Amino acid sequence: MTRSYDTIVIGGGLLGCATAWMIARDGGQVLLVERDQINQHASGSNAGSLHFQLEYRMIERGIEAARTAAEAMPLHLDAARLWSDLPGLCGQEIEVKQTGGLMIAEDAHQIDLLEKKTEIERSWGLDNQMIDRAEIDRLAPYLSDRVVAAAYCPTEGKADARTAGPALARAALQAGAEIETRTEVTGLSRQAGRWHVAVTSAAGATTVSAESVVIAAGVWTTRIGQMMGAHLPTIPLALMMTVTQRVPKLIPHLVQHAGGRLSLKQALDGNILIGGGWPARLIRAEDGEPNFGAKPELLASSLSGNADMAIRVLPELSRIPAIRSWVGTTTVTPDQLPLVGPVPGQPGAFVATGGSAFTLGPSFAQVLAALIAGRQPDTALTAFDPARYGRQ
Repeated sequence: MTRSYDTIVIGGGLLGCATAWMIARDGGQVLLVERDQINQHASGSNAGSLHFQLEYRMIERGIEAARTAAEAMPLHLDAARLWSDLPGLCGQEIEVKQTGGLMIAEDAHQIDLLEKKTEIERSWGLDNQMIDRAEIDRLAPYLSDRVVAAAYCPTEGKADARTAGPALARAALQAGAEIETRTEVTGLSRQAGRWHVAVTSAAGATTVSAESVVIAAGVWTTRIGQMMGAHLPTIPLALMMTVTQRVPKLIPHLVQHAGGRLSLKQALDGNILIGGGWPARLIRAEDGEPNFGAKPELLASSLSGNADMAIRVLPELSRIPAIRSWVGTTTVTPDQLPLVGPVPGQPGAFVATGGSAFTLGPSFAQVLAALIAGRQPDTALTAFDPARYGRQ
């Protein structure tokens, strides 16, 4: 007999676990299926930054690109509130520290870009302000004298990416959701008003059904969409990060740069995480398609470039040994805006991915839970509508 649910969530990262928890909390019968282990992929391998300002990749092509990216700011504002409340809401221990974030500038051009960016963000309601070197000396004296100005957002910070997803999975289970790992989706079809999802695990192949299905599958989003005949374009990225030896408290803020790929933060246990979007090499199959089952390769140029930039703005790092570098994968969309909402032409199917998916995971989940319950989300979704890409 086919097992039946209200909703099937595909993907066991932070987004999928948060969505399953919110739906189950509202009384829905939920099954979450994950092809590997909970939090194994992007959600567990990123640096845990909570970027509510526009990131460097959103402004590097100029201020008009920043205006477009800022259309996602309502999701950023929701995420800032949700991350703050998340441990209490889900009843789980999640390390969330929102002690403020700085986007720094080293020259006049970067200052001008920061000022324009900050004006855009403030127009959307983000608490963000420009500060000069005197204020940096008071707030962040650890930064190099090369840093001459910054945009300061007091709600930014970090979360522990290793534990946030599993904590939300536990919350989902306690709310009544079911979770099956090592379970791969191999087919999707809609019959008699329900979704039938073919899955394969060590126990064999079977089919489960539900009124609605959520694609929270990260880099597999496009492939899962193709199974149901939907066009959900995403661009996979492999990005590297480095972690240092533990040191006494040095960096209380999230630090990013207006002139290049850099993020810095210090974990609660003292390790400093260095990232910012430096590329690694995705492994591709003979047909040119990414092989997400193969581990991406670190690039020496990215390792050295990231380290040089980090040491330039935080000289103390030159005396702290790095202990590990690794690669995580993520997705963006062709227009850099998130992909959130109903899957076009597929009743009862919903998707969320793209953009700052770890930061925005809770707000994505809140939107999806509302849509599945038949409620109008608080956030307008027009700019993120998957239908904007039409069909293949």
